[in-house]
Amino acid sequence: MSADSVGIGLTLAALRFSSPLILAALAGMYSERAGLAQIALEGFMLTGAFVGAVAAHYSHSGMNGLLFALIAGMIAAGVFGLMTIRLKADQIVSGTVINMLAWGLIPVASKIIFDSTAQTPTIPIAARNPDWLPLVIASIASAGTWYVMKRSRIGLNISFAGEKPEALKAVGINVNLVRWKAIFLTGALAGVSGGLLSTALSSSYTRNMVAGRGFMALAALILGKWKPTQTVLACLLFGVLDVAQLKLQGTPLPGIGIIPTQLVQMLPYLVTLILIAGVLGESKAPKVLGATES
Repeated sequence: MSADSVGIGLTLAALRFSSPLILAALAGMYSERAGLAQIALEGFMLTGAFVGAVAAHYSHSGMNGLLFALIAGMIAAGVFGLMTIRLKADQIVSGTVINMLAWGLIPVASKIIFDSTAQTPTIPIAARNPDWLPLVIASIASAGTWYVMKRSRIGLNISFAGEKPEALKAVGINVNLVRWKAIFLTGALAGVSGGLLSTALSSSYTRNMVAGRGFMALAALILGKWKPTQTVLACLLFGVLDVAQLKLQGTPLPGIGIIPTQLVQMLPYLVTLILIAGVLGESKAPKVLGATES
C-alpha cells in the first residue's frame, strides 16, 4: 500500500471521527450563544443514538433511525428548556440531570425492549446508513450554521440573547422564545449526531457509546471561541488526535518501544486540557452564559 493511499485513508478516518463531534459542537453553539450553558450534549447524543438504533432496527431503515434520533434529541432538549427557560433552574445542574437520566434510563429501556442493557440488536447491512453520510451531514450543518449565525436574523437574535438580551427586549423580541428556538436546534443536531454513531459509524447502540464526545464537543466549542469556523477546525483536530491514538496503539516507536495503550488513549484528552488551559489564548464566553434570569 502506497504512502499516498495510507494518507488518504487516515484523512478519511479523521473526517469520519470528526463528523459527529462537529454536529454536537455546532449544536452546543446555538444554546451557548443564546446564553444557555450546555453540558447536556452527552445526554442528547445518547438519547439520539439509542432511539435511532431502535427505530432503524424496527423500520429496517437507517434514515428512519436518523429521523427518530432528531425527534428524540429535540424532546430531550425540550426537557432541558423546560427546566432552564421556564422554571429558571440552574443550567449546569439541569444539564447534569439530563446526562444522568440518559445514563440511567436508556439501559432500563433497552432491558425492557431487548432484554439486554449492553447492546441493541445489530442493524442489517442493507438498513444501515452509509459511512460517508456523517461527513455529508456535518458539512451541510457547518455551512448552514455559518450562514445562520453570520447572515440570518435568527442568528443575530441568538447572539443578542447571549450578549445583550435587554437589547432584544427593547425592540419587542421575546428573549425566551429565541432561546427556545436555539435549544430545539441544539437537540436536533445533537440527536442526529448520536443517531449517526449507531446507524452509520456502527451497527447498533452499545451502552454509553457516545464515550464523552458530548464533553469533547463542548471543549471544541470553547477552543473555537463560540465561532462556527474555529469550532469546526477544533473538532477536526480532535478527529486527527483520535485517529492518531488508534494508530499508535500497539505500534513500537523508535527508541521508545510500545507505549502502554492507556497512555495512548489519553492523547486527545491531554491535548484538550493543554489547549483549554490557555495555549491558544483566552476564550471569551457570551456575557450572560449561565444566567437564570434574562
